Amino acid sequence: QAQLVESGGGLVQAGGSLRLSCVASGRTFSSYAMGWFRQAPGKAREFVASISRSGDSTYYADSVKGRFTISRDNAKNTVYLQMNSLKSEDTAVYYCAADPVVWYTSDYHPDYWGQGTQVTVSS
Repeated sequence: QAQLVESGGGLVQAGGSLRLSCVASGRTFSSYAMGWFRQAPGKAREFVASISRSGDSTYYADSVKGRFTISRDNAKNTVYLQMNSLKSEDTAVYYCAADPVVWYTSDYHPDYWGQGTQVTVSS
């Protein structure tokens, strides 16, 4: 069973940047596709980005394409989400997730989830 711990959230001004990290423990990290969801208050959970087990394939929501970059370091059991040009609408709790199969839709439910990290973008 995989355990996921996110870090890197915080308060940032619009136009700024943050990098989220998610460290996985438990089973072999490279056996899992990894990704990020977010959920803002009063809104449904939203797919943000995902990356295949090898890191060769990445997927992004249209709302973050060109601004966010997902990457992984299998030697460190860590997946990253670099967020640039942040907007107030990016404010949400960001959740790291892991699944044997890569996904790219909001309604997919990966097997493993982190506790979430708050990102707040002030305008």
